Amino acid sequence: MAFPNQLFYKSDDGRYLAYWPKGYRGRKSTLQSRNSLIGEFTENWVCNLFGNLIDDEGLFLVKQARIPSLGITSRSPADIVIADNNKKILKPCEVKVIFEVKMSIVWNWQYDAKSNRLTEIGDFRTHQGKPSFTRSDSILKAIGKCIDIRVFNGQSSKIPIIVIGNAPLSNGFCKKADYLKSSGIIQGFWSLNPFPLNHGNTRKTTPKRGFIRFDNTSELKTHINKLFTQDLNFFSGMENLKDLGKYIESANEENTYEEKGLKFLNLIKRY
Repeated sequence: MAFPNQLFYKSDDGRYLAYWPKGYRGRKSTLQSRNSLIGEFTENWVCNLFGNLIDDEGLFLVKQARIPSLGITSRSPADIVIADNNKKILKPCEVKVIFEVKMSIVWNWQYDAKSNRLTEIGDFRTHQGKPSFTRSDSILKAIGKCIDIRVFNGQSSKIPIIVIGNAPLSNGFCKKADYLKSSGIIQGFWSLNPFPLNHGNTRKTTPKRGFIRFDNTSELKTHINKLFTQDLNFFSGMENLKDLGKYIESANEENTYEEKGLKFLNLIKRY
């Protein structure tokens, strides 16, 4: 249970507001108490949504999961993972997908304590706070955590990492999202909010689909299922062309594309 002063700012004229409206000139305060409350609520919401979309009864959604061998501990657990074991402490081989949730209040809301009702008073263009993917500090924090997981050791190389939000990705991060996807570090920034604006539309996707806005559950389900069917492998390195040529020549001696790919990855990891 949360109290109004934990979720809303109180203006000089006594209104409870989710954000300070643009043009507000009264006294302001900083509200930090709702971050954990919103985090818990949105993680539960995402779990319930994804739970209805996953058909495999052998898969489980685990909140605040720990994967010690990937550096994911109780100090900074994974927000949500899909795993084939329903427990809080997991091995990398048990984890199918890691989700980092960066959702927040998108619209501005006014709360009436007498009637216990909420009234929407504007989308995020009308208030001073920036929600979800429009906040650079939130995006950078998510990127940093995902990179830490990806480069901690090679055991994360087959686990997709997705950042979940509920607002458009800010213009300054679109190219970065595409690069992170192309390089294999993060498999996507997904917005689960089809209509974040009261009037007008927002970006559906970036050119390389590093960011995607999902407009219905069937579209989301298709992309979730695709994460399970793709045999993804993360690899990185900085090699000269001569050595790369040697790896390619050696890998090409194998018979199938899969064997060639595996040989090439093993050669890169070895050297």
